[in-house]
Amino acid sequence: QVQLVESGGGLVQAGGSLRLSCAASGRAFSRSTMGWFRQAPGKEREFVARISWSSFTTYYADSVKGRFTISRDNAKNTVYLQMNSLKPEDTAVYYCAADLGRAGTILSEYDYWGQGTQVTVSS
Repeated sequence: QVQLVESGGGLVQAGGSLRLSCAASGRAFSRSTMGWFRQAPGKEREFVARISWSSFTTYYADSVKGRFTISRDNAKNTVYLQMNSLKPEDTAVYYCAADLGRAGTILSEYDYWGQGTQVTVSS
């Protein structure tokens, strides 16, 4: 099993940066595909980014490509989401997710979820 705890959210002005962290417990982390999703008020949860267990492959939603970077440190059981050039439309609760297989961009592919961290971008 994998337990996930996100941190690093907050209030930032448009154009600013934040780095989210997701700390994982459980020995399965290093073999897990990790993803970040977000959910804005009144909207469905959507895919943001994912990274393979080895960090060899990453994939991003078009809306964040070039601004966000996903990375991981398996020695620290942590995955990160560096968010630059933030926009008001990035405002959402951000969730970390894990899958022991090769999950992609679909929510249902992920077996484990964190509780989320709020990111608010003011204009």
